[in-house]
Amino acid sequence: MPLLEVKLSGAPDAALAATVAATLNELTARILRKDPRVTAVAVAFIPAEHWFVGGQALAAKKRSSFSLDIQVVDGTNTKDEKAAYLDAVFAAMATLLPDLDPESYILVREVKADAYGYGGRTQESRYVERKLKAA
Repeated sequence: MPLLEVKLSGAPDAALAATVAATLNELTARILRKDPRVTAVAVAFIPAEHWFVGGQALAAKKRSSFSLDIQVVDGTNTKDEKAAYLDAVFAAMATLLPDLDPESYILVREVKADAYGYGGRTQESRYVERKLKAA
């Protein structure tokens, strides 16, 4: 049930947003083992004139960029899984965004299960419920 917030440089593009969301959903399921049925992806666009790398606007550099912030429950993924995820996401985005600037960032934010959830319930409560049902 991760929450992914991705920012893309450029003008709003519904088709690109849908492709990015589907790509990130697939990679998150495959590499981080997250349930795609409860993965949320929010896509926002920032004009290239308003996105700066090294003090220069991406528009002037004729480059594109992205920023991804994904929230997952602490301890549910290994360092190797997170490293593989960063590599795969960057490679996928490089195929979707023209002239991708290497200064494009991915943050896997690990949060405590008792402070994170959806539908009004924490992930901790879901975990406890599953354990009780299994007993």
